[in-house]
Amino acid sequence: MFEDGQVLCSGGPTGGDTDAISSPEIDHDHLRRYTMGDQQLELEVLHLFAGELPKTIGSLREARTEMDWKVAAHTLKGSARAVGAWRVAAAAVAAEKSPGIVYDPVGKAEALAACETAATGAITYIRGLT
Repeated sequence: MFEDGQVLCSGGPTGGDTDAISSPEIDHDHLRRYTMGDQQLELEVLHLFAGELPKTIGSLREARTEMDWKVAAHTLKGSARAVGAWRVAAAAVAAEKSPGIVYDPVGKAEALAACETAATGAITYIRGLT
């Protein structure tokens, strides 16, 4: 937990695994550390992230092997963590930590749905910033 009371999910600055999330779609304090407070740069980075999310989710959807699935989930996790999109990162972590899920149609669909829901929330939030 941070001084402002935000609780971040798995992969966030706390490093802990918790389902309690009370932060916005994007942790601007986290991102600001990388953009040195440059709001224009922050928006540019967020829009790049939002533009890549559908492609990365598509890679998960199209994964036919364990390696393809893990690479796509890991890519999603890394990009989400970089911008402070903790909900997206948490969904990606869950997908990445699910061995054999690519061969389980129900499990794959559930993991994809979680990633898509988190990604849609982030994209909607980012589009609303401009």
